[in-house]
Amino acid sequence: MLKIYLAGPDVFRPDAFEQGERLKTLCAEFGLQGLYPLDHQVPEGIDQPQDQALWIYQANLALIAEADAVVANLNPFRGTEPDSGTAFELGYAAALGKPLYGYIREGGSCAERLPCEWKGQEPGRDRDGNQVEAFGLPLNLMLGVPVQIAVGGAREALELLKAELFQEE
Repeated sequence: MLKIYLAGPDVFRPDAFEQGERLKTLCAEFGLQGLYPLDHQVPEGIDQPQDQALWIYQANLALIAEADAVVANLNPFRGTEPDSGTAFELGYAAALGKPLYGYIREGGSCAERLPCEWKGQEPGRDRDGNQVEAFGLPLNLMLGVPVQIAVGGAREALELLKAELFQEE
């Protein structure tokens, strides 16, 4: 059974554990095993925040290494861009050669998806005058190129993953 690392800011939700169970159940519907970052808890005795952070970091890297592919929630988190931890996890998985899949609620390019309050007066610029990528990708090219992105939710990303990975067999 293929193992799928479930990346994303879902771990910060008030119902993070329940969301993890929903995502793993969804994976099981596709004949896949979901690996969720909160499957393992910081062991007792690791009390310092920096030590806890190091343990979580190492545990997540181990889960990514164990996984056959990654499915990531790439919806905006605390701003207009995906969660930075999720972006790091995708980069790590890419370095390991893992297939990468993600999902966003809305389609369109970076420029189209940029909220109105972030758009600048000049076309192709944000409100601070910074260039907005014009490659037609839904996210920054460093995510938009290597990640197969589905519009919708985790189900749509898993459908894409299953169609592509099982086509290879």
